[in-house]
Amino acid sequence: MRVAVPITLTPEEEERLRRWARGRRTPARLVLRAKIVLRAAAGLQNRVIAEALQTDRECVGRWRTRFAQQRLAGLERDAPRSGRKPRISPRVVQRIVRLTTTTVPPAATHWSTRTLAPVARVSFKTVHRIWQAHGLKPHLSRTFKVSNDPQFLEKLTDVVGLYLNPPDHALVFCADEKSQIQALDRTQPGLPLKPGRCGTMTHDYKRNGTTTLFAAIEVVTGQLIGTCQPRHRHQEWITFLKRMDRETPADVPLHLIVDNYGTHKHPTVTRWLKRHRRFHMHFIPTSSSWLNLIERWFRDLTTRRIRRGVLRNVPDLMAAIDGYITHHNQHPRSFTWTATAEKILAKVQRAQARLNKTASE
Repeated sequence: MRVAVPITLTPEEEERLRRWARGRRTPARLVLRAKIVLRAAAGLQNRVIAEALQTDRECVGRWRTRFAQQRLAGLERDAPRSGRKPRISPRVVQRIVRLTTTTVPPAATHWSTRTLAPVARVSFKTVHRIWQAHGLKPHLSRTFKVSNDPQFLEKLTDVVGLYLNPPDHALVFCADEKSQIQALDRTQPGLPLKPGRCGTMTHDYKRNGTTTLFAAIEVVTGQLIGTCQPRHRHQEWITFLKRMDRETPADVPLHLIVDNYGTHKHPTVTRWLKRHRRFHMHFIPTSSSWLNLIERWFRDLTTRRIRRGVLRNVPDLMAAIDGYITHHNQHPRSFTWTATAEKILAKVQRAQARLNKTASE
């Protein structure tokens, strides 16, 4: 004949159990367990406790034994459960992951849940759950470009060195041109922003001409020099360099970080630079526009002033750009470069290794 486990309580345990048993905000399951243990400590049999609490003897015996083994902590938390057995076998999961990552559907570039579901013979919701569990997002992709410049290391070290340790008694500028900026007017007036509704604008537009912005931002102070020109030839680039020459102290060397656009290396430009020795050109590696901080400022100009603007002609566009430059120079702010050349090079080498591995496979 089985004998119930005897229960002996310390004063602290008894006080805690009584507080649980009469607590109005205590979960009902914990109230029941506390009452079972209190009655068991009083010497009552499981059958009597079950009748008094309107439960079954197996429940009383289970929590009586759990308390004897784990004390109060055993009552507060439920025992771990195995959960429902998965209806999808691991083989099916592996097959869905393999199809998603190594194949593409007919006449398409990537799988969707509904195109993969009939192939895997499961529901599209099952495919969705498996993708979520494995972090798969076939509908998304990211762009990248690894520079193949043979002088990548030298140019990278040169440019990053100017960012992290700018030379004394000199000015460092990031310069470039933002070409083909369009003056766009909407075909219909939009609705203004109001509580509960965002502003609206038509998806179509009218093109009213273009302009090219030549700009250079000083790395330390954030001061910006900019001007709009109708074209972006080497003649306009020289005109912009002359403006920089006028608007900066004459006795201070100028270090310009630029890309490899042909205008910047035109023979006429090269001859002009030889006559103006204060200009020192630093070219970023090919396919590395992210190294030029002026590109970051161009993005701000586009998102904050151009993209949602209503510009009926080129003079309106140029006035909007000039106004944004003036506003920026009233409280200039530069961008802080933190990545070292070593970290960038290590990341590029990892990307190149992955590309080479993928190509070999």
